[in-house]
Amino acid sequence: MQKPKIQLPSLDDFLLNLQTNNLSQETVYNYERDLDVFQDFLNENSVEFANIGKKTLLFYKAYLNSHDRKTPLHKTGKNKLSSFSTNRMLSALRSYLKFLVDADIATPITPEMVKLTKNEKKQYKISELLEIIKIVEAPMDFEKNQKVALRNRAMFEMLFSTGMRISELIGLKQNQIDKTGRILIKGKGKKERFVYLTPRAEKHLKSYLDIRGIVDTPFLFIPYHGKNIRKENKRISANYMQERIKKYREWLGINIPISCHSIRHAFATYLAENGASPAAIQVLLGHESLNTTTRYINASNKFAEETHRKFHPLKN
Repeated sequence: MQKPKIQLPSLDDFLLNLQTNNLSQETVYNYERDLDVFQDFLNENSVEFANIGKKTLLFYKAYLNSHDRKTPLHKTGKNKLSSFSTNRMLSALRSYLKFLVDADIATPITPEMVKLTKNEKKQYKISELLEIIKIVEAPMDFEKNQKVALRNRAMFEMLFSTGMRISELIGLKQNQIDKTGRILIKGKGKKERFVYLTPRAEKHLKSYLDIRGIVDTPFLFIPYHGKNIRKENKRISANYMQERIKKYREWLGINIPISCHSIRHAFATYLAENGASPAAIQVLLGHESLNTTTRYINASNKFAEETHRKFHPLKN
């Protein structure tokens, strides 16, 4: 007889609490996904929630850093998690425990017992501008279907034009864009900001909209397959966009990995290199803290080198 699966107590109540605190659906999903990993860990080791302690947390940290861990899709993890991903999962567990304490629900450990790991200093590798341009223009060279080519070109033009997050782009609706190319974005924490299309991005968006026609979904970018998709959910997926970028990069022979997020990095970096104010870039990216923004814009070795050559007192 199969043993009943160990469940985290009041997990649904915790997720409901996140929703009532006005967190986005995507954020709530991320918490659920990360806590599912902890739940899987308890089941694999036959540890009841009521019996967890400091040693359990130690083993969980080791589990997250191993190749034996299960992903949220219950597959064996192929790559070691970065310290940032590990800390995100530990923070989710800490938030869940804090909810239990606040709700007077018995918990064997306190949130304070969950210690984060030390983050490694990450050196962001920003692709050269010409490489980013090649990726943005790649759909017209590699996509055989004209509708797909025009759609993908418009998507990647908009990513680099605006610095939007991938989740913001795939959730974009046409009525968010005004006649001047200004786009009202509802980002993390449902905070609103404006981003802006370049004339070049506007031109490629118009080319896509001309062939897109009238469709039965509110979303701007739509898939051309999946007939059984409900119309209210009919939109491009983040996985599709990442997979296309990976293919374009391989076909173009670009060595440095490029993703939708690294295009956002490049957007901030190249604005900074051309003299844009960090405070203005912060607004465009939708960052709460200027420290987060400076992590993006300080990633350019080229900018650092030019600054050194220009301002060093013994340069001659």
